[in-house]
Amino acid sequence: MPQNIIKKTSIASLGYGFISEEFIPKGRDEYYLRDIQDRSGIDYRQLTAYEIEALVRNRNTSDDWNMILVSDAFNPELVKNCKFFGLVRIGKLEPYCLGFSDLKTPVGLYNSTIISCDFGDNVVIDNVNYLSHYIIGNEVIIANVNELVTTNHTKFGNGIIKAGEKEEVRIWLEICNENGGRKVIPFNGMLPGDAFLWSKYRDDDALLEKFKQFTEAEFKPQRGFYGKVGDRTVIKNCSIIKDVWIGSDAYIKGANKLKNLTINSGPEGKTQIGEGCELVNGIVGFGCTIFYGVKAVRFIMASHSQLKYGARLINSYLGNNATISCCEVLNSLIFPAHEQHHNNSFLCAALIMGQSNIAAGATIGSNHNSRGADGEVVVGRGFWPGLCVSIKHNSKFASFSIIAKGDYSFELNIPIPFSLISLDTNKDQLTIMPGYWFMYNMYALARNSWKYIDRDKRGNKIQSIEYDYLAPDTVNELFYSLELLEELTGNAFYKKFEPKKSFSKEENIKKGKALLTDQDKIIDELEIVATGFENSKRKTVLIKVRQSYLLFKEMIHFYGTTQLIKFIQQNKFKSFDELISAIPNKLKREEWLNIGGQLMTESTVHSLKEKVKKGKIKSWDGLHEFYTEEGTKYTAQKLNHALASLAEINNINLKKVDAASISGFLSKAVATKEWMSESIYKSREKDYTNPYRKMVYDTQKEMDKVVGKLDDNSFIIQQKEDALLFKKEVASIKRKMK
Repeated sequence: MPQNIIKKTSIASLGYGFISEEFIPKGRDEYYLRDIQDRSGIDYRQLTAYEIEALVRNRNTSDDWNMILVSDAFNPELVKNCKFFGLVRIGKLEPYCLGFSDLKTPVGLYNSTIISCDFGDNVVIDNVNYLSHYIIGNEVIIANVNELVTTNHTKFGNGIIKAGEKEEVRIWLEICNENGGRKVIPFNGMLPGDAFLWSKYRDDDALLEKFKQFTEAEFKPQRGFYGKVGDRTVIKNCSIIKDVWIGSDAYIKGANKLKNLTINSGPEGKTQIGEGCELVNGIVGFGCTIFYGVKAVRFIMASHSQLKYGARLINSYLGNNATISCCEVLNSLIFPAHEQHHNNSFLCAALIMGQSNIAAGATIGSNHNSRGADGEVVVGRGFWPGLCVSIKHNSKFASFSIIAKGDYSFELNIPIPFSLISLDTNKDQLTIMPGYWFMYNMYALARNSWKYIDRDKRGNKIQSIEYDYLAPDTVNELFYSLELLEELTGNAFYKKFEPKKSFSKEENIKKGKALLTDQDKIIDELEIVATGFENSKRKTVLIKVRQSYLLFKEMIHFYGTTQLIKFIQQNKFKSFDELISAIPNKLKREEWLNIGGQLMTESTVHSLKEKVKKGKIKSWDGLHEFYTEEGTKYTAQKLNHALASLAEINNINLKKVDAASISGFLSKAVATKEWMSESIYKSREKDYTNPYRKMVYDTQKEMDKVVGKLDDNSFIIQQKEDALLFKKEVASIKRKMK
């Protein structure tokens, strides 16, 4: 029978030899890294005979009292029943109580085993069974902890290897794909854009090697770094904390196991970890909240995100301002602003591009129905699968796709944004309703954009995140969809009325465009069938095509005009001629990519990659500076895209339009804004007038008390006010533009 290997060493070695001789540079001792890390500024001295006598009287022991160093304000009466081993340095101890929340405890070191640690001023260490190789900040409270220890090869959750270690011990995050084909090396400070670029461009070996070099250069390979607990951090009632770096002002209570982690906390955001949590091999960003039985292994949580109520996060990156509770998320890369709240939802091997919401019973990306664990799901912004949706690998969805309840047994590729995807089981067909959000749920769509802007708590916004549902990425999808709808409509028309003839793609587009532009009601009689949307032999049928075509054009026009209005307001043009002369001569509607929630042109991303490979971007900090710089350009780039879109959708040259045309564009935008405001109200009003919603209330007053009055809805009130303000601003512009 195999046995545990128990090593016997001298008691005199406890607290010493933290770094093996072979890893200590010539002329240094085992404390050289510790001395670099300790930035307390405290002047330490040796104990006096009186202080040693007082410590012994208070039932303290030490292997060598000369190895305990203290500040001039040290009070030995506040150290009781402790065992000291190795070099221990203690700051000021004064007869105060430290209180936090409902906890109130006296300053001092009590009932603990302490091995080779540094303490700041006025700390509380009480009933810590094993405290080894940590640097503790000022006014820290640590009470009732079984084990708080650092090893000499600690990495604090970063995917690095230490001197003398083999490559096999490196921690990787296997995001987006279960087979590890898109794995990245985690590091403290990794942004969603970093994770995306590294995982996406797997065909660019030079780029990937540069990213690995960036990461290696961020961290020192030396052994012997101590763990840290930052100022004013509170840790209580925890079992095992091993190889964890903890920032200031964190609050950790009742955790079962924290191992190999960086827990960022401080002025940028206080982080809290609560009862029953087990976190291993991860990075926790500023302002995160983790509580009630969470299990996370090989993970990164970006700032101000939450895990709660038994959530499981494994081999995944969770973006900023996101929440996962109850459910299981594996091998996924999730951009900022993600919501997933239900115990029976499952997300695996997926790229989720933000502003997403995964409902109860949703199974997104299970590989169990394929021959290998190598499938992926890629979804654009605003992904919203409904209750009990099951999706098969591989699948891909355009922005703001909503999926109705059902088992989708075949791979899907839905390129039309703002669509409702559903199953018609009676006809055995897949049904797509383009523009569903605009037609039936403007309230949720508009609120989605508003709430994530409101909830973005990032202190340092290195990446400029786009939350508006009308932006370069979605507008480009709308343009693609317009031509697709034209082609499919023309094809359906000829199939019905001239079935024996064959027509080219161009002919189909021309006919479909004529029918859709004229809003010919014959379209409603056509069965408009799409191909390539589903990997099956059954039909994919598009409905309400005539209405969605008109809405898509209207939304593009609104996007372009609103950006034009901002351009006028920012530059304070006093005449129409000033405006026209300021419009760029070359307007180009470029392709855009979503890089971790930050939109960039395709050409910008190409330039980014080349700069990395050529050494013009030399580090992750350099790449983050690139993000920030591009963020400052975004407004101008978005304006250029919007004006190009406005010109294209109206088939005009903006440099040659007259004042009457601009006035017409502005009037149309006002009408659209008023329609949107009214649609927001009406889509919410349905929740108040539907008899099946009202039937659980005996009176209107009861309903109003439970759900609030419709007319008191703050978001709707704000939208109405915005519409009125928009109308006034346009009227003012019109007066100037005459």
